Amino acid sequence: MPTLRSARETDRAALLSICLETGDSGQDATALYRDPVILGQVYAAPYLTFAPDFAFVLEDDQGVGGYVLGTPDTAAFEDTLEREWWPPLRLQYPDPQATPPAERTPDERIAHLIHHPPRAPRELLTTYPAHLHIDLLPRVQGGGRGRALMDTLLGALREAGAVGVHLGVGARNVNAQGFYRHLGFTELGRTPGAVTFGLRLN
Repeated sequence: MPTLRSARETDRAALLSICLETGDSGQDATALYRDPVILGQVYAAPYLTFAPDFAFVLEDDQGVGGYVLGTPDTAAFEDTLEREWWPPLRLQYPDPQATPPAERTPDERIAHLIHHPPRAPRELLTTYPAHLHIDLLPRVQGGGRGRALMDTLLGALREAGAVGVHLGVGARNVNAQGFYRHLGFTELGRTPGAVTFGLRLN
C-alpha cells in the first residue's frame, strides 16, 4: 500500500517525471515534449520550492507515484513566481512569441507560459483564493488514494485560512472531472480545452 506523506526536496525529480507522465489530459505526454522537465517546471516544481507545506506525495515500493500540490494564496504565489521563479527559466527557454500560436510545438507552448504566465482572475480569487494540482500514475490510482491526497491538502488549506480552492482540468479528461464533482467541486467555467472547478472550504 502506498504511503501518504509530505513531499521532500529529494522528491523533485519524481514530481517532474509524474507531471510529464500525466501531462496529456491524464495520459503520458513523454512523446509530446522534447524537454522532459519543461512541463514540470511550470506545474510541479515551483510548489515544492515556494509552498512545501502544501505538497504531499504517495510513495510505494517503486518510489513516488502521485502528488497533490497547492497554495492557499494564489495571488501571492503568482507574485513570488514572477520575482523568483520565472526569471531564470526565461533565460533557459526562449520566448516563442514570434511563432504563430497554431504553429508552436508543445515545448514552445509551455515556454510561452513561462514568459507570459496567466494570472488567475481577481473575481475568482475572491471566493476561491487557493488552487491545486493533483496527478497520480496508474499504479497508485484507485482505492481512495486520490481522495486521501485531496483530503490531506484541503485540510492544510483550511488550516491556513483559505476560504475556497479552484483548479483547472483538461476538457478531454472526463475521468478527472467526475472525480472532482464526486468530491463536491462545482464547475465554474470553460475555456477552449480546459474546465475550471471550485470548492468552498469554509
